[in-house]
Formats: sequence, structure tokens, C-alpha cells
Amino acid sequence: MGAPEPAASSSPEAHAGAVEAVRTLARASRLIERASDELSLAHYRVLSAIGSGDERASRIATRLAVGKPAMSAAVDALCRRGLVERLEVQGDQRAVALHLTPAGAELLDRVETEIVRRFETLWARTGNADRVVDALVALGQAMDDAFADRSGAGVDR
Repeated sequence: MGAPEPAASSSPEAHAGAVEAVRTLARASRLIERASDELSLAHYRVLSAIGSGDERASRIATRLAVGKPAMSAAVDALCRRGLVERLEVQGDQRAVALHLTPAGAELLDRVETEIVRRFETLWARTGNADRVVDALVALGQAMDDAFADRSGAGVDR
């Protein structure tokens, strides 16, 4: 099953709204980045992927659309800080599974609590916080589906 075709903007107003939505996402990433002095956005993305159940660095790199050298550097830094550990995968001597340490899980929880707190304040200002959250969750699911489609086709990015 292929990915659905993107809908063409039916009007200049619809296009302008789509552009504004993209710009809002870019601004939102900055809000996430500022939520913690302890964790960069890049490291947050890696920790959250590991915390969500991804264990292989190559899979996380593909999912996050980062190069393997950048992924390796991020994992090395997180391991040095005691937030992530590399564990051998039984039956595959070359494979390594990534896991959050207790300190990594605690930091991820603390940072995500602060991020959610900041966004809840903004979502409340929309007049329909549940709808905003549902739309963002649906966007995340669509991104995961697109990732799965690319992975199945052997496409890296």
C-alpha cells in the first residue's frame, strides 16, 4: 500500500494556511528546545525515540532523518552522560541495543513534563485543546506511517 497523494491546496488561502501551519511547527520546535537547559533538541529526539521503544541506532537515525555519524555522536554523548547504555543483542554479535538508564528515563520524564506544561498553556488558548492534541497525534502517526513506507522501500530519507 503506497502513501496517499498529498492534497493540492485548492486556493491561495488554503496554501497560506498550510504555510502558516509549517511555520508554527518550526516555532514549536524552538519552544521544545527551550524547555530544558539539560538536553538539546537533538538529544531529546534521540532519548524520546529510545524511550518509545526504538533500540537500534540505525533505525533511529533513519526515523529521525539524521546521518549515521550524527546519530553515533549523539549516542556517544548520551552514553558519556550516563543517560543511555548500549547492550549486546543476543544472537547477533554485531548488533547493539540502546536503552535508557534510570537517569536517562528520569531526565526524559522531567523534560517532557516541562514541555507538556508549556504547550498546555498554549493549547488552552486555542479554545479547543483536545482537537489540537488529536491533530498533532494524528500527524505523528502519519509521520510514522511514512517512515514505515520508506523503510519498506529501502529509502533512507
